Amino acid sequence: MNGRPAVRRATDRDIPELARMLARAFLDDPVAAWAYPPERLRLRALERFQSARLRQLVVQGEVWTSEDLSCAALWAPPLHWHSSLRETAQLLPAFAHPRLMVRVPLVAVGWELLERAHPRTPPHFYLAVLGTDPEAQGRGLGSAVLGGVIEQCDSDGVAAYLESSKERNVDFYARHGFRVLDEIKLLRGPTMWKMWRDPR
Repeated sequence: MNGRPAVRRATDRDIPELARMLARAFLDDPVAAWAYPPERLRLRALERFQSARLRQLVVQGEVWTSEDLSCAALWAPPLHWHSSLRETAQLLPAFAHPRLMVRVPLVAVGWELLERAHPRTPPHFYLAVLGTDPEAQGRGLGSAVLGGVIEQCDSDGVAAYLESSKERNVDFYARHGFRVLDEIKLLRGPTMWKMWRDPR
């Protein structure tokens, strides 16, 4: 129709495969390396983290994936971006190794910093995670899985927000209408970029 790769909403059945894919996608991510420094433990830790986030967000109906599950965008709908204490606790199994458990206080401070920096108003979609399997990059999948929610934002007059953990991704998001609001420096960690998109 428009040449864009086919995408669909993810279901519970997709979670294990998407968690493994997103773990691969974020293996070299600066924030992932900060949260899980030992590289040999990072892939499994990321898989547990992404599985928990997928389970939290797929029920809200705005997790979009490519047909082959090689790319996914995890959105939270307006007024549902804030993590409850229960949801935050569900992320702890990602730190189940003793060498990772010592990172929990530092990462908890970082998580709280992101939550405090998150805009409260106006209501907006929140892009919590966007990842593409390294072997599938360069095929337009990231733009495709973003497309449905961005089109909905424009048709409904709703904004969107994200934090980019890689500076090189800022230009990608800018092409989709996002602009940098500010930078967030994680404690003893990398910088993240707060980005906002007004509806068109």
